[in-house]
Amino acid sequence: MRALVLGGTGWAGRAVVEHLLEGGAEVTCLARGESGTVPEGARLVRADRLSPGAYKAVHGEWDEVIELSHELDLVEPALDALADAAAHWTLVSTVSVYARNDEPGADETADVVEPTDLSKYADAKVAAERSSAARLGSRLLIGRPGLIVGPGDPSDRFGYWPARLSGTGPVLTPTTSGRFVQVIDVADLAAWIGQAARAGHSGVVNAVGESVALADFLRTVASVTGFNGELVEVEDSELLAHDVRYWAGPRSLPLWLPLSDAAFAQRSSCAFSRTGGRVRPLGATARSVLEDERARSLDRVRRSGLSASEERAVLRQVRRRTSR
Repeated sequence: MRALVLGGTGWAGRAVVEHLLEGGAEVTCLARGESGTVPEGARLVRADRLSPGAYKAVHGEWDEVIELSHELDLVEPALDALADAAAHWTLVSTVSVYARNDEPGADETADVVEPTDLSKYADAKVAAERSSAARLGSRLLIGRPGLIVGPGDPSDRFGYWPARLSGTGPVLTPTTSGRFVQVIDVADLAAWIGQAARAGHSGVVNAVGESVALADFLRTVASVTGFNGELVEVEDSELLAHDVRYWAGPRSLPLWLPLSDAAFAQRSSCAFSRTGGRVRPLGATARSVLEDERARSLDRVRRSGLSASEERAVLRQVRRRTSR
């Protein structure tokens, strides 16, 4: 199989390229190459995709084209240059395209946002999906991953918890009742993209793993890390009052979402399984992420969420209030 990956030098893109190579594919990556290098065995064609003639060096027939971008000014010129000669095309999208996050078990037929503001990630992805579908029809597979995790993840949204629970307690958490975690290991996503390309699957697929109750997620991570301290659950209103933030970024408790959005982590994975998707046990991902976080420095990962000093300050204030 001759595969062209539009990108392939970033974290998830490299995983896709590595899997394709392991499966015997001849892989070319078209990228600026500023975010990294391609895996050994792949050919890198350096190009700015916004420049005229960016696709000249990769014109021709391809068994598979994999598009990783969500920006329409990158997606549409690639379609113009390559779609007619591509036997199969995979667009990596996201479950963030869905308009609602309050429908547990929702599948690929759920409504998506209307792309009215292409500066927004979800809107841009929907626009990319629609443009790709219009050009490719039955040759297109749209994969909508959930939260992609694994060793090397630059966001540390998942890695925060193995890093934090490898230390001592008490540990601040949101209330767990009614909350869920749904992730996909980057290696499992890459494997699915590769085998789906070889099989020629088309349509729209939520590339998501099992939906796990937040309490079970924390227990699994604690078992992996050996944590036996106290988990202090705090109500949303109090966390927000102390400027603790949802989901990701500075001062956040990663993976924490409002209860109104709990179904974001409860998407149906039936189509993923039906098209050959397989996911490893959550504990296996947690172990590999813990090793990676230790190698990259646990102090670093705490800068991606609630820092140690911020967590201690919130815990002190919570306990001061409850002791009155």
